[in-house]
Amino acid sequence: MELDPLLLSRIQFAFVVSFHAIFPVFTIGLAAYIAVLEGLLLKTGNPVWKQLSMFWTKVFAVVFALGVVSGLVMAFQFGTNWSNFSYATANFMGPVLSYEVVTAFFMEATFLGVLLFGRDKVPPAAHFFSAIMVSLGTFISSFWILSANSWMQTPGGFEMRDGIVHLTSWSEAIFNSSFPYRFAHMGLAAFLTGGFVVAGVSAWHLVRNHAVEANKRALSMSMWLLLIIAPLQLVVGDLHGLNTLEEQPVKVAAMEGNWERGSNVPLLLFALPDQEAETNHAAIGLPGMASFILKHDVNGIVPGITDVPKEERPPVALVFWSFRIMVGIGILMIVAAFAGLVLRMMGRLYDHRGFLQALRLMVPLPFIAVTAGWFTTELGRAPWLIYGVMTQAEGLTPSLTGGMALFSLIGFMLVYAVVFVVGIYYLTRLTAAGLTDIETPPEHPERQRPKRPLSAADTPFDGDDLDFRPLRG
Repeated sequence: MELDPLLLSRIQFAFVVSFHAIFPVFTIGLAAYIAVLEGLLLKTGNPVWKQLSMFWTKVFAVVFALGVVSGLVMAFQFGTNWSNFSYATANFMGPVLSYEVVTAFFMEATFLGVLLFGRDKVPPAAHFFSAIMVSLGTFISSFWILSANSWMQTPGGFEMRDGIVHLTSWSEAIFNSSFPYRFAHMGLAAFLTGGFVVAGVSAWHLVRNHAVEANKRALSMSMWLLLIIAPLQLVVGDLHGLNTLEEQPVKVAAMEGNWERGSNVPLLLFALPDQEAETNHAAIGLPGMASFILKHDVNGIVPGITDVPKEERPPVALVFWSFRIMVGIGILMIVAAFAGLVLRMMGRLYDHRGFLQALRLMVPLPFIAVTAGWFTTELGRAPWLIYGVMTQAEGLTPSLTGGMALFSLIGFMLVYAVVFVVGIYYLTRLTAAGLTDIETPPEHPERQRPKRPLSAADTPFDGDDLDFRPLRG
């Protein structure tokens, strides 16, 4: 059997992206939470905030390291597997990806060092500032990465000359039509991920009756955040979907499992899409609801997958189900957020063991939702690498063979398996250990001296000249 280098390269990139994406989306939300904790510590001096900040900063450091290791590989793949794409888009992708390193990664790395090792070496305000800069760096990083990816989805501000991208407007290219929706959607996903992880870990320790005061505060903060962010994500997701309907109608058709263009299209809750037969099996749906959601009219016309030739259609079943996994988890998040509000009003938020255990079990769900969302976005664009401009086959490295692609794929899988297992094991041990008690050091310990009885010569006050003299001895 002949190995297909295009298929293997796509699998390899999907594997690397899926592994990498879960780490930045967590660090973005967690960095913002740590900055809030440091601000509260600076304002109040309450050691509980220090206790929480020290614990979650340790978690952040491990996740940040995993994200860096897994992310470095992605850049190399552009040259090894997708050299035609890299060459054609170098005028845009090269500067944008370098801006991410210069404006974000360097800042994150620098101030992370202060955040990790400077707590007792720099003034409290400087330590708080370092937390803010780390958080800001994560957002700047996501800005450039999502700009580059959104440009591949909805390219703008360029023209093709002899197969090479030449920019005609940097602002139109960076702030392309889908970027604002995708940046907002991903930012909220980051807060949801951080919020549910903090809530889940805090709930687990409350069940164990460990560091109760600190974990109560962490859980309370997380649940207030989720109560706002989870419903807001539904609204932003709808706006993102409407933008996708305008820019990439076939992707939306695959998400809805709608084969024929028409009106009164049902919202499918379950179906088994058959790409060869161009139909769905065992379909269960709500009549007219897809038209209503997408067009705000049950008689609205919804595009169909058959609007384009077969070679331009995405893998419908994968897009269909990855979209439903993402939306299903999102709805479950909203339910959990409102359940927390009800329990808070009943005075049971911190001692309802069933709810606390449910939050603990929900910790993996935001990561699954993020991965499913990326699958929906990237698979729904297929077979285009740059939508409507360059196909995946056209962007592939010409000299790449199936054997070479398989060898690198196996290598990545083995290395990433080791990194992932070790990283998750260490994170599990770290979160299981929980918060450590904070011992507040005495002020100015260098001024403390062994006590001994004072003699007359040691008296600091001289009544003749009303002067204060330094102590001797």
